[in-house]
Amino acid sequence: MTAIPAPTEIAETLRRSGPAQTATVPPGAKRFGIARTLRYLLLLFFLLAVLIPVYVLLVTSFKGVGEASPARAWAWPHVWTLDNWQAAWTTLSPALMRTVQMVVPAAIISSFLGSMNGFVLSRWRFPKANLVFTLILFGMFIPYQAVMIPLVKLMLGLNVPSGISSLILLHVIYGIPITTLIFRNYYESVPMELIEAARVDGAGMLRTYASIVLPISIPSFVVVLIWQFTSAWNDFLFAVFFSSPQNGPVTIALNNFANGALLQNYGSSMAGALLASAPTLVVYLVLGRYFIGGLMSGSVKG
Repeated sequence: MTAIPAPTEIAETLRRSGPAQTATVPPGAKRFGIARTLRYLLLLFFLLAVLIPVYVLLVTSFKGVGEASPARAWAWPHVWTLDNWQAAWTTLSPALMRTVQMVVPAAIISSFLGSMNGFVLSRWRFPKANLVFTLILFGMFIPYQAVMIPLVKLMLGLNVPSGISSLILLHVIYGIPITTLIFRNYYESVPMELIEAARVDGAGMLRTYASIVLPISIPSFVVVLIWQFTSAWNDFLFAVFFSSPQNGPVTIALNNFANGALLQNYGSSMAGALLASAPTLVVYLVLGRYFIGGLMSGSVKG
């Protein structure tokens, strides 16, 4: 039979055990929570800074001529109308088609040239390879405005037709430095054993590139294709000098559409701006995660 402790023994035991311990939050956890809250607030601020202009563009594009004014930029339209979108599509659709004809080949050609350059400069070394790579990168840091006049004379001397043909050639040439840089960094992470095994099997440089390197280059191709697509689509400077409203891309057509009328129609201008920027937005929304993954794919060796 178990002995029941005396009341004095129970009191002594409680006295020795002391008061009940309560859970406390470490100071570091509090600081981490505050920092995380501030970070989220900062991200929310930048998100609003980006989305507020988009909101103004969107609501204004559905307003009639009488409602679309700077004084009512924040207000919702009393009557929603698609007239602005119809006018923008009618005016800009030919230029949109020309832009697609320019952007697609320019992005593909510059991507493949950058891929071959990156492979040769990273895994098929030759004397002064680093010097050649440095000279190629100089093209990224030369302002377009500084070379525009000699570039115009060069294109005229080569008899390259004005319009889409000239713009394709220019975007391919000026896209080579950035595409070479991205592919070279990616191929530096490819194990050298793969290249040496192909050499042992008798494969030359082109066979090694086509059979070994090209199939594993999809992440970098996604990155450079999105980059080149966006850069060529949004270009305005080259389009001004090497095309006209009749044969140029959508950036030129949008500029004339927004400033061509005597009476400014803000609703049509906003609809045209959204229509012109929609393809790049769709491309990034669909392929954005692959873009980030491709940028990170070559950041870790091995």
